[in-house]
Amino acid sequence: MAPCSPRLVIPVNIKKKPWEQEKPLHNRWHPDIPPVAEVVEGELFRVETVDWTGGAIGDNSSAEDVKCLDLSTVHNLSGPIKIADANGISAKPGDILVVEICNLGPLPGDEWGYTGTFDRENGGGFLTDHFPCATKAIWYFDGIYAYSPHIPGVRFPGLTHPGLIGTAPSKELLDIWNSREVTLEKNGSHSIKLCDVLHTRPLANLPTAEGAVLGMVKKGTSEWKRIAAEAARTIPGRENGGNCDIKNLSRGSKIYFPVFVDGANLSMGDMHFSQGDGEVSFCGAIEMSGFLELKYQRG
Repeated sequence: MAPCSPRLVIPVNIKKKPWEQEKPLHNRWHPDIPPVAEVVEGELFRVETVDWTGGAIGDNSSAEDVKCLDLSTVHNLSGPIKIADANGISAKPGDILVVEICNLGPLPGDEWGYTGTFDRENGGGFLTDHFPCATKAIWYFDGIYAYSPHIPGVRFPGLTHPGLIGTAPSKELLDIWNSREVTLEKNGSHSIKLCDVLHTRPLANLPTAEGAVLGMVKKGTSEWKRIAAEAARTIPGRENGGNCDIKNLSRGSKIYFPVFVDGANLSMGDMHFSQGDGEVSFCGAIEMSGFLELKYQRG
């Protein structure tokens, strides 16, 4: 018998804001952000994602949107997704979640992306001293290839992958993250950088309620305020996976994630049409909306 088509568990509408989606997105890590979908072991399921900014960057020639991007609002993630076995028993802390990427690509009907270099005063990049102002290049997708009207004569095949995928932390792990990053901010903010020219890009991002989107948690409630004050930013990669930006996490890859909370609460986003070994311009991938078709098993 032929295998079933993937079940769409999280759809997105690119015309809506992250918090307006049918299954609201989130941009923080916290154990109390509730799951918006559930899948079972062995099931092939499909997840759609917006680009990492939630649609803040436009398909045009102006880099003003890159220059003025509010970095407190990123990354916009689809999920969390509760993971269970065929008997409905949730994944448990201590389990290993083996996630297989079966298929992925640009979101149908939205086949374009962008590359940017951030302004010196809004994050900068590896060559900030040489290119201090924000820039943007738009890319259009033609099958496996991308081409740009801003970079004439260039056409190349991409290696599409999610820049960010991971499981929710436990409260204990979240506290470890926050303590560790407070120490880094306090002791290392003036001396520890990715390199000397990265003037404003930290290795730690402390919790802030500004720009927080917390999925199904209603903004303005006491619960929202508590979670927003504690929740980890998505920019650093950590023990849960997260913002790893590994270009080879593409079709056919299997990723092993630790489980820290009941149900694992898997989330993903920040889709890249292609990227080198890292994002040295800070927005160095070809960013896009997209989809992933996945299945999982316990390790």
